[in-house]
Amino acid sequence: MEQAKQSPVRYHLLDELRGLNLINMVVYHGLWDLVFLYGVRADWYLGLPGKIWQVSGCCLFILLSGFCVPFGRHTARRGAQVFGAGALVTLVTWLFMPETLVLFGVLTMLGSAMLLTAALRPLFEKVPAGVGFGASLALFLVTYNVNMGGLGFESWWLMTLPRGLYANLFTAFLGFPQPGFYSTDYFSLIPWVFLFWAGYFLHRLVGRARMEPLRRSVCPPLGWLGRHSLIFYLLHQPVVFGVLYLFFSLRG
Repeated sequence: MEQAKQSPVRYHLLDELRGLNLINMVVYHGLWDLVFLYGVRADWYLGLPGKIWQVSGCCLFILLSGFCVPFGRHTARRGAQVFGAGALVTLVTWLFMPETLVLFGVLTMLGSAMLLTAALRPLFEKVPAGVGFGASLALFLVTYNVNMGGLGFESWWLMTLPRGLYANLFTAFLGFPQPGFYSTDYFSLIPWVFLFWAGYFLHRLVGRARMEPLRRSVCPPLGWLGRHSLIFYLLHQPVVFGVLYLFFSLRG
């Protein structure tokens, strides 16, 4: 008798956390549309509370993406799919919504990070998990301000980088945007790839044995949403924009 195939182990709480984070991002982007496209006043959104909300949501999303990489066996293929999805977002916004152009958005960065991780995985496997996690997190913090012209984290300024690094679209993809560069959703490879790798090494640092509690499910609908996060991320902004456009059109 042929032996039955074993179902892969599913860590349902991770799926549900991904789904919850996706809802958080949808709400944030919906408010972005209200504030910047429809002129709704929200001082808190433009101030520190909005900044904390944005950064915390993005950091969790990217860290969790890196953490989940070791669960998959086709990292390069998945990376190509996500990168392609990012290119599709860029094309659609460029053609139909140039005022909200997305160039080098979060999907482009995540796809690039997955492709790099697939290529460097043999090297990463030789690095102790604790060392890899600590080094990746430190590099993320030190390079956090590269988009603004230097090294450091927020108000902590370590040094100013040469202006020659900020030259063209390729340097913008890396993390050094040229003067006049514009994107409504900009996630350069540096510093964000280091946070992605911090998640990757955190997975190894925690170890599968200590992940057993993550196999339980608290909210299955959130888990379903998390398992289909890519397609929902692609669809959420056009849907939100369409709903708001219809609402304000009917309202006059």
